[in-house]
Amino acid sequence: MTKLAKISFSKADAPKKGVAVVLVADGLGLGAISGEVVAGLEGGLERVAGIAGFSGKKKTSLDLVAPAGLGLDRLIAFGIGKAEDLTDADWRSFGGAVFAELQKVKAETVEVLLEAPQGVDIPACAVAEFAMGAKLRAYAFDAYKTKKKDETGSKDLKLTLKVTDPKSARKYWGVSQAVADGVVLARDLVNEPANVLGPVEFARKASDLEKLGVEVEILGEKEMKKLKMAALLGVAQGSVRPPRLAVMRWNGGKKADAPVAFVGKGVVFDTGGISIKPAGGMEEMKGDMGGAAAVIGAMHAVAARKAKANVIGVIGLVENMPDGNAQRPGDIVTAMSGTTIEILNTDAEGRLVLADALWYTQEKFKPAIMIDLATLTGAVLVALGNLNAGLFTNNDDLADKLLASAKASGEPLWRLPLSKDYDKIIDTPNADVKNTGGRWAGSITAAQFLQRFANDVPWAHLDIAGTAFGAPKDDICQSWASGYGVRLLNQLVADHYEN
Repeated sequence: MTKLAKISFSKADAPKKGVAVVLVADGLGLGAISGEVVAGLEGGLERVAGIAGFSGKKKTSLDLVAPAGLGLDRLIAFGIGKAEDLTDADWRSFGGAVFAELQKVKAETVEVLLEAPQGVDIPACAVAEFAMGAKLRAYAFDAYKTKKKDETGSKDLKLTLKVTDPKSARKYWGVSQAVADGVVLARDLVNEPANVLGPVEFARKASDLEKLGVEVEILGEKEMKKLKMAALLGVAQGSVRPPRLAVMRWNGGKKADAPVAFVGKGVVFDTGGISIKPAGGMEEMKGDMGGAAAVIGAMHAVAARKAKANVIGVIGLVENMPDGNAQRPGDIVTAMSGTTIEILNTDAEGRLVLADALWYTQEKFKPAIMIDLATLTGAVLVALGNLNAGLFTNNDDLADKLLASAKASGEPLWRLPLSKDYDKIIDTPNADVKNTGGRWAGSITAAQFLQRFANDVPWAHLDIAGTAFGAPKDDICQSWASGYGVRLLNQLVADHYEN
C-alpha cells in the first residue's frame, strides 16, 4: 500500500514531473484549466473528458496517461463540484479522496495544483485542510504485517502542493499537522493489541509528550490507594497488570487562567470482569481506551502547535479481567469523593474509572471546564449509531461551544438529556448509588452517574462508543480506529479558550 512520506508546498507553476492533479469545478470542464498546465492541449483533453462523462462533479475524477506534450506520467483531473461555499470539511475530504486516487496508480511523485481553479479562491487554511485529509487518508495500521516479496522495493509517495502563497500554506500546515499527528497517535493507540499496550505501557505513551513541553505525572497503585480511589482500583484488581493514572499538563496560557481539563477512560482491555461479555466481538474491547487515546492525541495537538491555553489531560488506565481477585456483583466500594457505589454489573466499569479520575481532576486543578470522553455504553449506539457521539452536560454554554466545535471539526455530536428524574433509576437501598440502572436509558443513567463526580464544575460527558472505532470508513479514515475526539477537543480550545 502506498504511504505518504512527505508533504511540501511550492509556487503554483505548471506541474513538471510524475503525476499531476488538477482541480476542476463542476460544469467548467478541462478547457478552463490554466493554459500553462495544458498548453495547446485543451481541445483534446476536453474531448476525452466528454467521452468519459467527466464534468467536474464533486469527488469525481478522470485519470489519463499524460499526453506527450505535458512531460508528465499521468494527469488526474479531480472534480470539486460547485465552487461556491466550499467548507474546511470539503477541502479535508478532497485531500483524502485525491490521495485515494493516487494509491490506485501507485504514484511516487505527485504535484497537486491548488491554484484557484476557474476563479475558486483557495485560502491557505483550506490548503492545510487538504493536506490534513491526505495525511489522514494515508494512515494504515500495519505494524504487525510482514512485507510480501513484491512490496520490498516499493517507495513512499512525495506530495507537493502547488499554491499561490506557499509561505502562508506552510504556516497553516504547521498547525494542522500537529492536529493530524494527534489523530494518528490516537488511532495507533486504539489499534494496538492489548497484549502490547497495557496500563503501564499506555502511561509511557503519555510520558512521551514531555518532549513537546507537556508536564507528565504518573500515579501508581500506591499513590491511588493513598488518594482512596477505590472505584478505579476496584476495576483493576482482577488483572495482574497494575493500574496507572496519567496526568498531563500543558501550560501555554496565562498563569492565573483556570485550565481546560480533558479526562479519558482508559480500559486497555475489557472482558466485562465477572459479568463477562459474550465471546463474539470481544476482541474489539482492545479499543475500550478510545477516550484516553483521544485525550493523549488532543494533548499532543495543543502542545505541538503551542496553544496559548492551559490544558490538563487525565487518563485512568486499567484492565478489566475475571481473575479470582476481581470485584463481584454486589460489592460496595467507596470512591475518592466519599460516595459509596454498589457494583451490580462489573461490565459497567468505565464509569467507575471516570468517577475517581473526574473527582481528582476537579479537586486538584479547579478547571474552568471539564470534559470526559469514554467508549462507555452500547446504548449510545442504539440511539445514535456510528455517526454521532452522545453529548451530556450540566452547562448550556459549554454545550453550545462543543456543538459548534463539533461542526467545525467534522466530528459530530448530538446532545441527549440529563435530569434528576433519571437519578431514581440508579438509586439503591444499599449505597449512595449503583453503577448501572439496567437496559433503559443506559447512556443517560451512565451520564447521570458521572455527573455526581463533576462537583458543579461546568462539565460534559462524550460517549464515543459508536465513533472511536468500527465507524463507517470515509474519505479521511480507512482505519478501524478513527481517532475521534482529537480534532473536536483541539477545535474547542482554539475557538474558545486561547488567550
